[in-house]
Amino acid sequence: MNIDEIIKNSLSENKFIYGVFTTPRNKTENPYKKITARPVSIKGENIIQLEKFTDKQAFHENYSFDEAADRIVNLIVNEYRNINIFTEDSDFQLMVSKKGSVKVTEKEPSKKQNIDEHNKQKQYIIQEHERCDFLSYLGVMNNDGDVYAKKYDKFKQINKFLEIVDDSLKDKKLEDDFMIIDFGCGKAYLTFALYYYFYFIRDVKVKIIGLDLKEEVIKFCNETAEKLNYDQLEFMYGDIRDFEYKSKVDMIVTLHACDTATDAALVKAVKWNTDIILSVPCCQHEFYDKIKNSDLEPMLKHGLIKERVSSLVTDSLRSLFLETKGYKVQLMEFISMEHTPKNILIRAVKTNKENNKSEKEYEDFKNFWNLNDLFIEKYYEQLELKK
Repeated sequence: MNIDEIIKNSLSENKFIYGVFTTPRNKTENPYKKITARPVSIKGENIIQLEKFTDKQAFHENYSFDEAADRIVNLIVNEYRNINIFTEDSDFQLMVSKKGSVKVTEKEPSKKQNIDEHNKQKQYIIQEHERCDFLSYLGVMNNDGDVYAKKYDKFKQINKFLEIVDDSLKDKKLEDDFMIIDFGCGKAYLTFALYYYFYFIRDVKVKIIGLDLKEEVIKFCNETAEKLNYDQLEFMYGDIRDFEYKSKVDMIVTLHACDTATDAALVKAVKWNTDIILSVPCCQHEFYDKIKNSDLEPMLKHGLIKERVSSLVTDSLRSLFLETKGYKVQLMEFISMEHTPKNILIRAVKTNKENNKSEKEYEDFKNFWNLNDLFIEKYYEQLELKK
């Protein structure tokens, strides 16, 4: 039985429970009489933690699942003689001879996955260990519902997004033919997640259109939807600015649409009187050469600072623009900053209430930053003239 396969398969399938390494080969060079390995979650990130014991102290090392596989194999092959590995499927005892040969004994599993105090199982909308057809097809989990270690961040992102969607729909009466358009859908993990959520969790017959400018992506997504029998999910090639839809649109999603493509999507949503807008902007370049404020010149003279300020100013102005159009707006964290700096989600829910205060705030904000000739305003006026 191959040692690499035992370790790497148990880690990649999230079935690794515990490992114990004892009897160092070279006690002079190796001060650690025992090392243990276990999966833990720290600040929402799943890792493998090694605890290394001397006679008086314990030291910790944290590894990603990929790094841990190589580290654990090295401990077996080069550093320790007696090793016990516990997985969900089997227990393995490994005995290493002085010449380096390894004897592997496999037994029935004796342990269950124990979740320690900082690694409690989170209840997701799409649960682990329960097969989900689109996640299995897209390679996020296997056919038994176990999430692959490399895809765990994607699994969490999908669930975080669905939590935001679920919260946005509170107190709303959902009816069949709920219409969603996803501008800039890309590989469409979240588009498929939306379809699954409405059809199989909320039991609502939804219709979704995903739009993108990459023809090969559109082809793949349509083939995937067909294979999954997602009959009311369609992917189309096209530009946000040119896309037209004549019927009621209940939700607009735009995740990481680049630069002013986000503004175009927001304006379309406003013109269509869309109830819910969920947008994660990306590449906010428009304001970089436009913002000016002499009092803040000590900050803005630095390109790196100016770029970050420009992004924050851009998204703040977008939120104010939506407020002037009768939306209640929240800016919220989509995924943690350690994964990407493009993590602000704009959630706007239609209230149909006038907000006179927001008009003044919007104008004052533009004046503070000396902003004019804005794409979001020009595009809004352009669509007004088309009426």
